[in-house]
Amino acid sequence: MISRKRKPTFVLVIPQFEDIFHSFYAGEIIRGVSLSASRLNADFLVHITDRNNHKGWLDSSLMDTKYVDGIIFADIDNDVDVVKKAIRWGMPCVVLNNILDEPINYISVDNKQAAMEVVEYLIGQGHTEIATIAGDISTQAGIKRLEGYRDALIKHNIETPRHYVTFGDFLRTPARAAAQKLLKAKNRPTAVFAASDVMALELMDVARSLQMRVPQDLSVIGFDDNPINVTSPVALTTVSQPLVEMGRLGAEHLSQISKGKERLPLKIVLPTKLIKRDSVVKVAKGSSPQPKAPPPRGTYGRGEGASGPQGGDKK
Repeated sequence: MISRKRKPTFVLVIPQFEDIFHSFYAGEIIRGVSLSASRLNADFLVHITDRNNHKGWLDSSLMDTKYVDGIIFADIDNDVDVVKKAIRWGMPCVVLNNILDEPINYISVDNKQAAMEVVEYLIGQGHTEIATIAGDISTQAGIKRLEGYRDALIKHNIETPRHYVTFGDFLRTPARAAAQKLLKAKNRPTAVFAASDVMALELMDVARSLQMRVPQDLSVIGFDDNPINVTSPVALTTVSQPLVEMGRLGAEHLSQISKGKERLPLKIVLPTKLIKRDSVVKVAKGSSPQPKAPPPRGTYGRGEGASGPQGGDKK
């Protein structure tokens, strides 16, 4: 419980990954938490953890209820036990971006359903040769978006080659390698669902390097509605998720939980939205877009440039 002798103090736990300080996901969650911290007159500490050593996520100082009033987990890398450990110590907790069956508090989006909507939209546009660049499957977001891709294809009785499933880990360099594998294959896909916008931009850049046009030769959909999309040569169709709201609600509800004023367990699923832009083309069912000559330099989509392998991002 919160002591009256000091300001409420909460901890935001973020698993460390490549180039975390340029991460859209981490930045939006921190921004949402900060909005609530100001309103609540509370202190929020950011604790960046080692993803390879979950035992070190929660040390004794972090678990001391005399100084810390609650923990928000920005992700848990599929390790529910680390949350249960905090609960056993009597620490109020909220987990973000994970849907859990256990009686554990969470605020999330339905990543699987959102991914299914993406693939079903592509199917509705006539595509059957649909590939994916999946995210980091050590995270629930990565797993569920891949499951949604697969389940949508199964639902519509569409079989795809095994090499249509590639992995980009939500990062630029692996996504670029995955894109090259897909687009250089003999039976390349007509559409690709990338599980993050950062990976989608890498895919589009590789397509351009291979003289393929988006969307005429390749339809692309991302996930996040990341502001980095302004660098895209073609307006990217993507999925918007309310990350700032997720962080804000996580802090607001954790404050109430720490005061014993919240009905538990807290289970909130926020809506996503498919944002339809210019990176998907409709094709005749059962057919493939016909490759065309590359456009003159400087006339590709809305601009001349495309993203390159400059750092990474998560989710």
